[in-house]
Amino acid sequence: MPLVAGVDSSTQSCKVVVRDAETGALVRQGRAPHPDGTEVDPSAWWSALRTAIDAAGGLTDVAAVSVAGQQHGMVCLDEAGKVIRPALLWNDTRSAGAAAELIQEAGEGQAGRQFWADAVGSVPVASFTVTKLRWLARNEPANADRVAAVCLPHDWLTWRLAGAPGLDSLRTDRSDASGTGYWSPASGEYRPDLLERALGRVVRVPTVLGPAEAAGRLAPAALSGAVAAAGSGGGLLGPGAGDNAAAGFGVGARSGDVVVSIGTSGTVFSVADTPAADPSGTVAGFADVTGRFLPLVATLNAARVLDAAAGLLRVGLDELADLALSASPGADGLVMVPYLEGERTPNRPDATGAVHGLTLRTSTPAHLARAAVEGMLCALADGLDALAAQGATVRRVILVGGGARSAAVRRIAAQVFGCPVVVPPPGEYVADGAARQAAWLALGTGEPPSWTPSGTEEYAGEPVPGIRERYAQARERHLDRLSQS
Repeated sequence: MPLVAGVDSSTQSCKVVVRDAETGALVRQGRAPHPDGTEVDPSAWWSALRTAIDAAGGLTDVAAVSVAGQQHGMVCLDEAGKVIRPALLWNDTRSAGAAAELIQEAGEGQAGRQFWADAVGSVPVASFTVTKLRWLARNEPANADRVAAVCLPHDWLTWRLAGAPGLDSLRTDRSDASGTGYWSPASGEYRPDLLERALGRVVRVPTVLGPAEAAGRLAPAALSGAVAAAGSGGGLLGPGAGDNAAAGFGVGARSGDVVVSIGTSGTVFSVADTPAADPSGTVAGFADVTGRFLPLVATLNAARVLDAAAGLLRVGLDELADLALSASPGADGLVMVPYLEGERTPNRPDATGAVHGLTLRTSTPAHLARAAVEGMLCALADGLDALAAQGATVRRVILVGGGARSAAVRRIAAQVFGCPVVVPPPGEYVADGAARQAAWLALGTGEPPSWTPSGTEEYAGEPVPGIRERYAQARERHLDRLSQS
């Protein structure tokens, strides 16, 4: 019974699961928190990973390990492999101006957006690594001059697990490389010209591995505490993945499935056989972990919308769900536009949120709770529409992430999305996807193991007329007002 480990180094925490490679049965797990903020010293991720590994009982009996992580984060290393500055995370919007510059430099108006869509399948936004490199070159030239290599959070952690053997040993996978803005999913190659355009010169980047290629072996000296004391078995290191691609792999998404993940950010993505290239920038043309593609729409505002509403009402999340379900669908016309932290879809990094339709009748905790849940889901449903416009088939939605634990979110989702909704049991699906990738490597069968979550809940597609229409009207009025201010 070979064992494998999967790691999810997310924005908020690090999770480690150890599973049976053949059946997917969970054997043990551990976790540790990450610091808050939109820039983080990567050493905090490393410390959390070691703590989570120890909490999971170590890796001495594990045949392979794979790391999935938050996409886009910029980790800059000097010639000695030292981190130059805290990593800018995906949700750091200070590079919004750099994104606009890069688009404009490629061509006026639509021409610039089309250039980037054709080049790398995505139009730059503040989240992407390429924009953060431009920001670094413009705002911290001394640090930019020290950069010898740039990598992503999961790349850096994999490299550290291998013992940090040198910059030429940095490895990544297709899914995470596709979120940098200088690697093309269509061609499977880096675009060094775009890297140079952003930073001013070409630096080292990780080698992109295939779905079941090893990134090296676990180095015992890389770990500390109980793990190091016991000694490592030198398990294989998988190529890893971006968090969304790992989650899709973890839930076993198939053609016709759209995964909606409600975490710190919200993502809507599907598995496709052809690469996407949306010049509007709404759909990012990422890659998946299997060799196919992962068209994706992301929102900055997801589960934290529920946290904010619960805080306003001074209730817990379970009570918020009860309040939301006690109100009628549509919240009697109360609509929340949930752009509480700026927004990526639409690309309005300086946007704020708003509540429309407030009357004496709708001035109740139940109405506000319902409007918060519906507003968050309507923003994600806009992403569902964008995928469909790019040719995605939407037969059902698989709902995952911390926000999916809300009873109100689960029940209201089908009313907003208008299609069947499947909710797997709560789990660490990003870490599970990484573990499944590690099993693919460890078993050496040429195909990934067919793990499938059990105990799913299913909700029939029952669209409620008016919810999305009222939201769209409120959204457009709000965006117009923001444009005029």
